[in-house]
Amino acid sequence: MLSHSRCLTRNFGRSLSAIRQGNNALARRAASALSASHAITLNNNVKSDPRSNVFQIQYFRTSVAHRDEVITVNTPAFAESVSEGDVRWDKAVGDTVKEDEVVCEIETDKTSVQVPAPAAGVIEELLVPDGGKVEAGTALFKLRKGAGAPKAAEAPKVEAPAAADPPPPSATPPPPPSAVGPIPTTMPPVPPVPAHAMDTKPVSAIKPTAASTAPAAQAEGGAKGARTESRVKMNRMRLRIAQRLKEAQNTCAMLTTFNEVDMSNISEMRKTYKDAFLKKHSIKLGFMSAFVKAAAHALADQPAVNAVIDDTTKEIVYRDYVDISVAVATPKGLVVPVIRSVEGMNFTDIEKAINLLGEKARKNELAVEDMDGGTFTISNGGVFGSMFGTPIINPPQSAILGMHGIFDRPVAVGGKVEIRPMMYVALTYDHRLIDGREAVLFLRKIKSVVEDPRVLLLDM
Repeated sequence: MLSHSRCLTRNFGRSLSAIRQGNNALARRAASALSASHAITLNNNVKSDPRSNVFQIQYFRTSVAHRDEVITVNTPAFAESVSEGDVRWDKAVGDTVKEDEVVCEIETDKTSVQVPAPAAGVIEELLVPDGGKVEAGTALFKLRKGAGAPKAAEAPKVEAPAAADPPPPSATPPPPPSAVGPIPTTMPPVPPVPAHAMDTKPVSAIKPTAASTAPAAQAEGGAKGARTESRVKMNRMRLRIAQRLKEAQNTCAMLTTFNEVDMSNISEMRKTYKDAFLKKHSIKLGFMSAFVKAAAHALADQPAVNAVIDDTTKEIVYRDYVDISVAVATPKGLVVPVIRSVEGMNFTDIEKAINLLGEKARKNELAVEDMDGGTFTISNGGVFGSMFGTPIINPPQSAILGMHGIFDRPVAVGGKVEIRPMMYVALTYDHRLIDGREAVLFLRKIKSVVEDPRVLLLDM
């Protein structure tokens, strides 16, 4: 590099001396040799000598070191509770990527972490195979900076001018090729007349041979009797969910109690105010916000349901705040983002929080921080048409509420049978901390809040 700089300085000095001596030819040669490989950057504060009219160059630089730079992209840092993940590549070697375009996703136990390209360029090399395990700081891929296309795509462009060169003109154009052939000079021979009439058969009477029926029979039999199978690797999120649910079954003394809620009043309230609510807040008014707010009232009424057992110290931790986890289904598994400080929210705040978390879950943008904590969980299986079910506790929480579908059923109202929209709700709780009486009182509070429109209107 030092010798290269000396050579440039020597050529530049020759061009300056040639200009002073009036040798224009030598100056042009020296200047063209210098500018052919590098560009000179002049200082903004250059001064000129009035006697020689030659600029004094204070410094110059080149950009050769930044051309075709190859950088190595490493795995981003994980949360404290996540140690490793599996790589799923969205790009291949030779693909052109833009800045911040996702190159791969790392599936961890809780969520997926997207790895974007730090700059525009071409993928030079993938350092981890698809599905391989990585830790924080592991080298993932090499990126060649620059927005150009891969080199393989430039090869046809070089050969195109040679193929497009026109042939040299000839004195006389060649005659066009004849598609008919030579004109016959004699009559074609007449075919002989058969001695007796030919035996004719209808087409339906001709039976196909065994050689022609074999491929058709194989194709028909293969379509009807196809017995294929495929193997797909389970993602880490589903494995972790199954592991945690099994741990909850082995650790907690789980019991489940049920109740049913008459959804007539809340359905009428939603029908009355949904248009005004949508126009004012630009979000829809759903049933989940009513149950989240009702759960906040019930958790304040029964603080044991909002508590947790510290297994290390064998102590019960009672919380004065309410952070409710809302189960959201994604293609990769069930996630439970947390709505924090629900006790101070109204319907609008809850609906906005649910809408934001749902949008992040659909775009696979949930971070680990969005799912950490949570004092109580609500699972809404009714969105899939579930009529009845028993949820499993989300450790280290002590209880979970399961919502189900709304179905018209005959119920006794004032001594008469009426058809009402009813929903079954289920509370699964840890009997080490919550007894049956507290669980029943909790569900009664949920039922009374949802069925009383006056309480709901206060939280609108």
